[in-house]
Formats: sequence, structure tokens, C-alpha cells
Amino acid sequence: MNQQPFRTLIMWTIWAAAAIVVYLTLYRDTEVWSFLKDDTSRITWLILGLFAMGLVASFALTMMITREALRAQILEKTARAGGIHAIEIKSSRRAVDRFFYSIKATMEVRGEPDVETLLNVELAVYERISRTVELIGHLLITLGLIGTVMGLTLTLTGLTGSLNALGHDQEMLLLGLRQAMGGMGTAFYTTLLGAVLGGVLLRMFALINQHGVESLHDNMLRICLVYCSTEFVQTPDQEVRALNKEIETLEKNVAMLRSALGESKDAVHGLGEEIRAFNAKPGETGEPLELLIKRHREYCNVLRDEMRILYAMKRPWWLKLVELFRRDR
Repeated sequence: MNQQPFRTLIMWTIWAAAAIVVYLTLYRDTEVWSFLKDDTSRITWLILGLFAMGLVASFALTMMITREALRAQILEKTARAGGIHAIEIKSSRRAVDRFFYSIKATMEVRGEPDVETLLNVELAVYERISRTVELIGHLLITLGLIGTVMGLTLTLTGLTGSLNALGHDQEMLLLGLRQAMGGMGTAFYTTLLGAVLGGVLLRMFALINQHGVESLHDNMLRICLVYCSTEFVQTPDQEVRALNKEIETLEKNVAMLRSALGESKDAVHGLGEEIRAFNAKPGETGEPLELLIKRHREYCNVLRDEMRILYAMKRPWWLKLVELFRRDR
């Protein structure tokens, strides 16, 4: 089995194992964890939290790159056997599939695809995640420097209190010395954690991810240039294939239009038959329904006129005078 798709994952695992071994060898006697429990500034906890966030993001990016590389290996075999037209895109959740789908869609409209630009667009999300991991590493270094300044401030505060209590308050002197030693511990440990976790570990993880993204970019570009480059140039054969495809689409549309017109013709014919049957159907008196409807309409008109007359007879006398006055004017 080809191990190239797993290269990024292997390098990430090796570097993580090496980091764990180095820590266990060099820092197990430095009492880092005991200091973390007694750290009053809590800046070391912030450094560890950001490091965990960057580590999770780096591992997730490594797994995504590995999946993309495996998919690119499968599509490479397909393109080697039948070119880009043999590649079938079943899902658009992977950047590799979206890239080849964009290539095929551009070729279907007789365009010349810009392979480099499409690759940069599809892999841009992985580039951003890799840069985010690197940025977290820089933030850890900055937090380490901030912790150093805070620790030195605590040290100076403790020494000032000790000097003020020198010679007359033994407890205040010891408390100031403890505060000064705690400040020195904060200064050294935050610098150590920020430099090691951010400046060494996370930056190396980000470099491994960046190399994985670049390797995927180069692999996909090589597939296009080696197995699909001849299909990018518009040749008479490709124009004939595109024209045949358009003719097939046109034939399908014409067939659908004929089917729709036939169904409409049948529906109109059936409606005409129903209307003729309705007109010829006799009612209860033996007369056609059309004549009965006409008589019923006339009866309704006569009934409406009678109602108007009755309403006019029941009106008050002063309303009648008003109407007569309006008619005279």
C-alpha cells in the first residue's frame, strides 16, 4: 500500500511522541505541575488552554489532509485509466472532489480552467487553519513574555515589602520573600511554557500541516498536468463531443415538450367532452340543464326587482321627498 497519503499523519505522530519523550526526560524533575497548582496569576493555565486548542486544531487538520490525500490517490488511478471524464464526483464534501467538479464544469461550457487558481481556492480553508495554529504558537510566546513581566513585578513587590520589614517584623519579611520567590517562579515557568509549547511544539505542528497542504496541492496539480492536460485544450473532437451532448440535451427537452403538449391536448379534449355531456344531460323536467340554468337566472333577476320595490314601499315619507327633490334638480 502506498504510504504517501499518510505522510502528514506519520510526521505529526512522530513529532508528538518525540515531544512527550523530551518532556518526560527533561522536565519531570522541574515540578511544573506543582507550580501550576500554586500559580496565582493563572497565566500558565491560559497558556495550557491555548496550547490544547492549537493541538486539537492541528490534529483535526492532519486528519482532513490525510482523507484528502487518500481521495486524491483514488482519483489519480481513475484519471490515469480514462482521463478527467472518467472521474465521477459523488460528494462535494472534500476539496479534491470540489476541485475536479469545477474543472469538469468549466470544460462543459467550453472554457479553459485555471488549475492553479482553483487549487488555491479549494485548499484555502486548510491554509487558514494552518496559519491559525501558527498564530496560537506566537500568542503563547507573547503570553510567556507577559508572564515574565508579571513575575518580575511580583518579585519587586515582594522584595520591597521585605526591605520595609527588615529588622522589625520577621513575619512580614518572610512573607515578602515568599512573594518574591513566587514571582520569580511565575517569570521563569511562563517563559518556559510559552517558549516550549508555542515556539517549538505548535510551530512545528503548524509546519507539518503546511507541508501536508503543499504536498496535496502539488499532487493534485501533477494529476491535472500529467493525466488531464490534453483535455483542457479545445480540440475538434472535444467540440464535437460538447455539441453531441448539447444535441442530446435538446432532444430530451423536445421529448419532454412533446409529452407535455400531448397531455395538454388530451386534457383539453376531455374537458370539451365533459362540457358537451353537461349541456346534453337533461334535468328532472326533461329539459337541458343549460335552459334550466337560464330560467333560474331570470327568476333570480325578477326576485331581485320585487325586493327593491318592497324596500321602496317601506321607506319613510321624508326619504321619498328627498329623492323627488333630487330628481327635480
